[in-house]
Amino acid sequence: MPHLLDNPVRAALLGPHAHFAEGHGAVLRYPTDVCPFVALPDEPDLAAWQDAAALLGPGAVLAYTVDATPPPGWTIDGFGAGVQMIDVGVDPAPDPEAVRLTLADVPEMLDLVARTKPGPYLARTVTMGTYLGIRRGGALVAMAGERLHPPGWTEISAVCTDPAYQGQGLAARLVRAVAAGIHARGERPFLHSTATNTRAIELYTFLGFEVRRTVDFRAARIPMPLSQPAPPSQAALVPQPSSAPPATQS
Repeated sequence: MPHLLDNPVRAALLGPHAHFAEGHGAVLRYPTDVCPFVALPDEPDLAAWQDAAALLGPGAVLAYTVDATPPPGWTIDGFGAGVQMIDVGVDPAPDPEAVRLTLADVPEMLDLVARTKPGPYLARTVTMGTYLGIRRGGALVAMAGERLHPPGWTEISAVCTDPAYQGQGLAARLVRAVAAGIHARGERPFLHSTATNTRAIELYTFLGFEVRRTVDFRAARIPMPLSQPAPPSQAALVPQPSSAPPATQS
């Protein structure tokens, strides 16, 4: 039987994040300003791909994580290899300097994400869970938070630090602080990183995570009707997993 974390987007939208779910048939998704991933069944059949096309519309790009090939007529618009890591010994610790971030902080959060590129972060991603930040001189210089929420698990995401403040251990402190909130609910943290970001993986390993599995982050474009021209290519659209700052920040 598949594990919840084999298809965490679907598990979240059928579970604790059901209030976000928008669906058509067998396919679910988050609102487009919350999270870019679409939840396909574990083994999508042709009907499921048709449901996805009806949900997103012609020419849209479907970002997904299950191991499945779209039907003929769809085009692969991107691909990214990653790893999924789970907590096997994280030392959770609330941080006295960490503050809860809200919708009022979104402009600063988006600015920090744009400069550090930890992975996809949208205007209402902050509503997916608890996001914590550290400020210096009033400015947001580091953050981390909760994204996907399958039953019993919570993903730590958007871990990033302003380059001017790297090397001070802020990322490690925030990961432990977010993990403390997850543990307090009786849940277990997990996270994703790009497979090529070896320094991030080393940092997470140092903090008490281990690789559970490899994962492919895929994007497929829904065909346009023959009477309509296809929109411009978006080959770089694949939403990459949030990845930690370099291990030098531990």
